Amino acid sequence: MNKKAMVLLLPGLLFLAAFMLIPITLTIASTFVQDGKLTLEGYLHFFRDGYFNRILLTTLRVSAVTTLVCMVLGYPAAYYISRTSARKKSVMLALSIFPLLTSPVVRSFSWMIILGKKGLVNSLLVNTGIIDKPLDILYTPTAMMIGLVHLFLPLIIITLLGVMENLDHELVRAARSLGASPFTAFRKITFPLTVPGLIIGGILVFVGSLTAYTTPALLGGKERVVSTFLYQNAMTLNDWQAASVIAVIMIVITFVVVGLMNAWANRLNPKG
Repeated sequence: MNKKAMVLLLPGLLFLAAFMLIPITLTIASTFVQDGKLTLEGYLHFFRDGYFNRILLTTLRVSAVTTLVCMVLGYPAAYYISRTSARKKSVMLALSIFPLLTSPVVRSFSWMIILGKKGLVNSLLVNTGIIDKPLDILYTPTAMMIGLVHLFLPLIIITLLGVMENLDHELVRAARSLGASPFTAFRKITFPLTVPGLIIGGILVFVGSLTAYTTPALLGGKERVVSTFLYQNAMTLNDWQAASVIAVIMIVITFVVVGLMNAWANRLNPKG
């Protein structure tokens, strides 16, 4: 790398180091120090705590289900949008990203009205005779998943759409001309070539769901996830040591998930 390139990179690198790398490093280091001594007691305390383990499992379950649902819903939506005309594509893309333009607080309050005991969903189910009494949907992990899918589905659609638009459709036509069925052509060509976009979108959704605060706090009620538990320790209990430990655990989970999803992508598409 020449000197001109280094000069151009230097401001950005200094900014990242000052406002991201150094604070994260200091946060991680602080979790291993207690009363001036190196210790793992902070981590051991949390993993011995059944309450925290329950919160961690709930968070992972909510994030995993949200990611899976976004993948299942986002892939066909992106595939359809990528194959429409330019005029329709712009309209559908605008409709897809519209949730991103709305405040998470507004979205969450809207879902509170829809999912409440006297909300639209329960009223419809009771009035049609499907159920006898309203369901407890609000303030549950299910309500969190619904809100998070609404929040992050546009991300996976946008990511997949960028990959699908650059897909060489001549490969599919060649496969069809050689006798492959539409499903076989999709399974052998389209899907493997779009796996990188699916993985990147899945990572964005999972990490976003893992770290989201507003939606779980409003739709989950007393049902805790890691992000709301971190906020409680930092702002309510003023226990910054515990909050730092939780933050480091979230960082480790993020890196583990990214590594696993990249390994899955390499297995599905070894040639990248």
